[in-house]
Amino acid sequence: MDSKEKKKLSESDICDLFITPAINKAGWEPMTQIRREVTLTPGPVVVRGNMSSRNKKKKKFADYVLSWEPGVPVAVVEAKDNNHIVSHGIQQALGYAEILDVPSALSSNGDAFASHNKAPAAGENIETEFPLESFPTPQDLWKRYKSYRGIEDEAEKLVVQPYHLDVSGKEPRYYQVEAINRAVEAVAGGKKRVLLVMATGTGKTYTTFQIIWRLWKAGEVKRILFLADRNILIDQTLVNDFKPFGSVMTKIKNRKIDPSYEIYLGLYQAITGPDEEDKIFKYVSRDFFDMIVIDECHRGSAADDSAWREILEYFNNAVQLGLTATPKETKYVSSSTYFGEPVYTYSLKQGIEDGFLAPYKVVRIDIDKDIEGWTPPPGMTDDLGQEIEHREYNQKDMDRILVLNQRTKLVARRIMKYLNATDPFSKTIVFCEDIDHAERMRVALVNAAGQLALDNPKYIMRITGDSVEGKAELDNFIDPEIKFPVIATTSELLTTGVDAKTCKLIVLDKTITSMTSFKQIIGRGTRIDEENNKWFFTIMDFKKATELFRDPDFDGEAVVIYEPGDDDDPVPPDPEPGEGDDEGDGGVDETPGVYKVRVSGVDVNIISERVEYIGPDGNLITESYKDFSRKQIRKEFTSLDDFLKRWNNAAKKQALIDELEEHGIVLDNLATEIGKDYSDFDLICHIAWGQPPLTRKERANKVKKRNYFTKYGEQARAVLTALLDKYADEGIATLESAKVLRLDPFKTIGTPVEIINTIFGGKEKYESAIQELEQELFKKEESA
Repeated sequence: MDSKEKKKLSESDICDLFITPAINKAGWEPMTQIRREVTLTPGPVVVRGNMSSRNKKKKKFADYVLSWEPGVPVAVVEAKDNNHIVSHGIQQALGYAEILDVPSALSSNGDAFASHNKAPAAGENIETEFPLESFPTPQDLWKRYKSYRGIEDEAEKLVVQPYHLDVSGKEPRYYQVEAINRAVEAVAGGKKRVLLVMATGTGKTYTTFQIIWRLWKAGEVKRILFLADRNILIDQTLVNDFKPFGSVMTKIKNRKIDPSYEIYLGLYQAITGPDEEDKIFKYVSRDFFDMIVIDECHRGSAADDSAWREILEYFNNAVQLGLTATPKETKYVSSSTYFGEPVYTYSLKQGIEDGFLAPYKVVRIDIDKDIEGWTPPPGMTDDLGQEIEHREYNQKDMDRILVLNQRTKLVARRIMKYLNATDPFSKTIVFCEDIDHAERMRVALVNAAGQLALDNPKYIMRITGDSVEGKAELDNFIDPEIKFPVIATTSELLTTGVDAKTCKLIVLDKTITSMTSFKQIIGRGTRIDEENNKWFFTIMDFKKATELFRDPDFDGEAVVIYEPGDDDDPVPPDPEPGEGDDEGDGGVDETPGVYKVRVSGVDVNIISERVEYIGPDGNLITESYKDFSRKQIRKEFTSLDDFLKRWNNAAKKQALIDELEEHGIVLDNLATEIGKDYSDFDLICHIAWGQPPLTRKERANKVKKRNYFTKYGEQARAVLTALLDKYADEGIATLESAKVLRLDPFKTIGTPVEIINTIFGGKEKYESAIQELEQELFKKEESA
């Protein structure tokens, strides 16, 4: 093929005719080692107001990912058409190679290959070019990968042990692959203590399952103990991610470890306790378990004097894998000190940027008595007739020491106002200071909800450690298929381990100074659930807790802080074992014996509200959807004239609209704010350049009044008039789709084929008539 012909080929043609054959010829297996068009990240969700959309422009998409074995990627190849130079795609390939942490990034335009090698041998160049027929063999790139990752030859068998293949076709995400491979490589290299830090909602349990599966299938470990501190964590794991282990798996019950199984799931509290007879883990030998997985290892298991730590030290020859979203790092507790540095970290910020985790908007609400303080008049008594200490009470005192009943009612009304304005059946968690506060909030919410609470008594439930009824509803609360309960009031029980995928509102009426607790609470909302239209969540903050977002440590590296913690972050006490099957699901999280001042007659008001969103740099900003859209449109089009030129020259206007949507601009969202009757064209011109907008109906009527139709026959005029009416009702997409001709009133004129071929004289002339109709609709003088 000559060079002129080659330059006419699409990128896809270049792949099919030149790049793929060259890779195949080098010995790469098409079915197992070569993956084409691999989506690494879907692109972040943008939220403004009550609207959200994906920014598909930031989607990460690799043309080729080459793997030594499935799940063990070693190289990335970026393809370009022949109008680009050979190395044009190298920088893009390097970005993908960094995501996958592989040493080989290659680029091709169909003439040759360019290569960037992150692990060059002595004397080798980092970047080279070579002909198509010289593409590296799998053995060459595998050797380079082993060198780059520090994998010794004797560890290779374990490193390439296959993943468990899901019958549904589910594949691990790129960061899960990296976490799995890093953990397996660490064990293969002889490491006994391994720490994974992965944000809530990123699939830690699924990742853990694959690690265990590969080590177990390879014979590296035979008996494995998975430890958690909440019953719900164990039960979810049994029936979901660990299900493929089948009959070799058991849950430790009745204070007995049955030696006939291989995979054991248990509560810390079920196998240990304060008394020697409670420590049933000592009934088996120290080498009974080959591997112990510690879920949520930021909690008490990290403390040197924790009873849980005793289990780890008893089985100190076993491989110990710690999992956490928030490594605990204080003077008293450090998971990193015990496990060492994490072998892999995937943060909340990265998850949101990639588009795997839901972004949040923050509604900060200030209440006068919190901000300005409240001092009771001398001699004032509380609701029980006791004199109130004459001092100033502030935000930290609210619901801990001082209970202003009007404040509780005000918070409840504001929560219901938000839900009624968005979706009153959005799953909501309200975090309170303690159980007493959670119960009073439940009562206030029931009264504020009115008919909603009357229609279903489980619309609002208190789910706390001491409430048998509330805890019984926990499974229903987190099940996306079960409508009630909708609102859960709590204090501590729902902070961790509760997989509430559809949670759309988190309310903070709780003083939070512990970064670990804050991250765990925020984690309740971070899951995206596309099936249930959950793309983002809202944090309603009454206690300035979200100031912690501004702390550089919020998503920074964990460091051990050798200073005393504050009263909100004490040394975690050893949990007391519970009774029966409820042990470990939380006790009464309220300090007994603390007298609270309760006052009913004090007026309380909201003095300010502010809504903030995640900006492009990951920091919170105050910006409306209109402001965001204006910036994005002006990035895409340099001026109004530039937009008008591209709009008028576009054969399909919908293509421009789709392009804007890739930037996160959904015009339907803008129409909700500006007006649903305006055309897409007018919305864009109005938002970006302040042009006065016309409705679709106004534009259609202006066209009808002109002599534009006279050049067409009677039937063609009838079709074009009907198309104008369809545009006025539904917009540009309807106008540009031939499917509209199957609908009324076109069916009375003829079939789509008859209309296009007989009335307009063929497809080309029909499309030309549509384009001319659009030019009439969007004449420049009409948009000024």
